Amino acid sequence: MKVLVSDKMGEPGLEIFENQEGIELDVNTGLTPDELKEIIGKYDGLAIRSATKVTKEILDAATNLKVIARAGIGLDNVDIDEATKKGVAVMNTPGGNTVTTAEHAIAMMMALTRNIPRGTQSLKEGKWDKKLLQGREISNKTYGVIGFGNIGSIAANLAKGLRMKVIVFDPNISSEHIEKAGFEYVSLDELYERSDYITIHVPKMDATIDLLDAEAFAKMKDGVMVINCARGGIINESALYDAIQSGKVAGAALDVFSTEPPGDHPLLTLDQVIATPHLGASTKEAQTNVAVAAANQIIAYLLHDTVINAVNVPSVTGEVLKQLNPFLYLSEKMGIMQAQITKGGIKEINIEYIGKFPDFDLKPITISGIKGLLAQFVQHDVNSVNAISFANEMGIKISESTSQEAGNFLNLIRITIVSEEETNIVEGTIFGKDDARIVRINKFRLEVIPQGHLSLIHNHDKPGSIGSMGMTLGKHHINISRMMVGREEDGQRNIIFLRTDTSIPPEVIKEIEDLELVISMKTFEL
Repeated sequence: MKVLVSDKMGEPGLEIFENQEGIELDVNTGLTPDELKEIIGKYDGLAIRSATKVTKEILDAATNLKVIARAGIGLDNVDIDEATKKGVAVMNTPGGNTVTTAEHAIAMMMALTRNIPRGTQSLKEGKWDKKLLQGREISNKTYGVIGFGNIGSIAANLAKGLRMKVIVFDPNISSEHIEKAGFEYVSLDELYERSDYITIHVPKMDATIDLLDAEAFAKMKDGVMVINCARGGIINESALYDAIQSGKVAGAALDVFSTEPPGDHPLLTLDQVIATPHLGASTKEAQTNVAVAAANQIIAYLLHDTVINAVNVPSVTGEVLKQLNPFLYLSEKMGIMQAQITKGGIKEINIEYIGKFPDFDLKPITISGIKGLLAQFVQHDVNSVNAISFANEMGIKISESTSQEAGNFLNLIRITIVSEEETNIVEGTIFGKDDARIVRINKFRLEVIPQGHLSLIHNHDKPGSIGSMGMTLGKHHINISRMMVGREEDGQRNIIFLRTDTSIPPEVIKEIEDLELVISMKTFEL
């Protein structure tokens, strides 16, 4: 497997790649988009930081790419939707630089509050502006945290240690969780109204672009100070400039800008603004952590199918994968079977988990079933990353449910497909540790190993029907290696499952379907 590192990465991460058998590493930094586009088709994995822009054009050229790992948190330089459609897993390393970035936010707050940058500069200019640079205490001030994720929660704890009153807003985290952590949960408007300091720790996405705009600043307490070490664009920079000029905002500490580097930016002309060149994650410890994490993630995915910290596919570690593997295999085979027995365009996919399953997220099993189903219909490669995306594009409704009652089985997966013409149900289970079986197809109960050259035959339940089919196959030198017979509930028809050593040609299928007691015959490969 070939891996490209296209941005500067900590040496420990490169050493992990170089020492891993089965990985061929190329380090090629500073590439232009055209240069990257020209070579990306050779690589299975791509390790980046913030400099490389993985656009649709790059992904179109990345014909072999399977995984992108960002040595850091932010992924606004990756077209995640397009990567998902192409079946490329996108991962980041959220744990590697959380402490570093949270510490930088606190450091920026302290430097802004006590005028440290301006004080340093005035001294170097031979001045002694002691009265001009008077600061304020942060003890007992209200610290408003927007975003209580990995970084925001650490920043909140650091501020609490400085005896600040910490209030938190995060629409994706329950108030109970925040209060259990020892902080007060508030609405965004209340945070604006009460905070002496506001610090931002949310990702950049449609919902957070220009989150702090003119309307937001108007709701804030006079003299508020704002810190952004998250992503540029979350604060509307023009609105911030106006708020500082009007006196509403007493100061701002910015590590990020909408365009980086910002160039001749109006905010940088203001004494009330201090700034750093995106240094939130720039410590030796953090760069080592994220480089090592990104390298391990790419290796785990390419060599072991283990997914760690992916943003577009459920994460599955090696240990979890080992326990889920039998169910992943069964679900995919059931999906393949459904694709080959269902007529008409698919409208709905319902997957039910009945009985006892490993105590993990079952989403990977669902995705495996959808992958098996759709791979039979679409021209593009379908994998665990893009299966849901393809289903959504095709207008297929997906639903999942769980139940504890499995009846005669310890566990049961039921996949129901609703098409424009019919509804089909397939059920499967795992015997023992990893013995997959199909146990129901619509009304028929049976037990089938989902593997090999299989045939599904509907016939009238009368003497001689099975014998006539066997004689026809024997005449054409097709050996039956396994046969399972299931009877319809009303006793009028049988369903016969055959596994043969070789596939059955179309002319033989027609000959069997022409037999008096045979209703229909369908062959498929699992």
